Amino acid sequence: MTLNEGEETFRLGVVNYINTAPLLVPLREKGPIQGWEIVEDTPAALNSMLRAGKIHVGLISSYAYGQDYQDYFVLKGYCISATGTVGSVVLYSKVPIYELSSKTICLTNQSATSVNLLYIILEYFNGLAPKYVTGTFKDFKAARNDMAAYLAIGDEALKINRAYPDYYAYDLASIWYETTSLPFVFALWAVRRDSGLIGTKYLENLKQRLELAYHEGARRLDEISAMVAGRIPMPQVDCLSYLKGIEFDLSRLKLKGLAHFFKLLHQMGRLSALPEIVEV
Repeated sequence: MTLNEGEETFRLGVVNYINTAPLLVPLREKGPIQGWEIVEDTPAALNSMLRAGKIHVGLISSYAYGQDYQDYFVLKGYCISATGTVGSVVLYSKVPIYELSSKTICLTNQSATSVNLLYIILEYFNGLAPKYVTGTFKDFKAARNDMAAYLAIGDEALKINRAYPDYYAYDLASIWYETTSLPFVFALWAVRRDSGLIGTKYLENLKQRLELAYHEGARRLDEISAMVAGRIPMPQVDCLSYLKGIEFDLSRLKLKGLAHFFKLLHQMGRLSALPEIVEV
């Protein structure tokens, strides 16, 4: 099956959080990519769109790749990752983390990877047994004493950090790195195997444009941080520091960290099979 049904237009899904600004700003400025339409949305929405065949390539949650790895290839070389603190995947808690057993944690519905990383950290690394509900930060605040912690990601996590400094803040990527000595891959570029893209000029066009955008974004990081800091809002210097902690290369060590993430989830029964990582 070729998803574009003979048309020479493919759909590319890109996360529209601040942490992708170093990619998105240059990508937009360079104009259309030949043969491609760009769709911007949250990680969870892109996960669903790629699974349903509504996009052909997507920057999706690592966990979403693990669920449907038989249907996808990994686009070689790129991801969203962190070696240590990431700043935008944070568990905000009213109590210290070791007191969370039997307490209720509210989970964002925006990212499958961050939720499963939290399961590993609380249950596998620390032997805790919390209760979980899915909801928003508004739900968490309205619940008063019924919920002890809230998992936030992306721009929302940055906003909560600035507005609610009284919460305990646990950076999940930092805890992962301290425990495993491995970087953590939050999202990767997945290509549908049935897209008909492999070996085509359209996939090469995409790879070339992404390469250019990543290099330009890195070169213009100071400028780009000034452009997007107001979305939180946060001082430009803080935004720059945050963006410097976001890594976009899918190195051998990053792949090792990704494989370890999948292995732990498989051991915990949260992935039915151990995913293969096949790059193109």
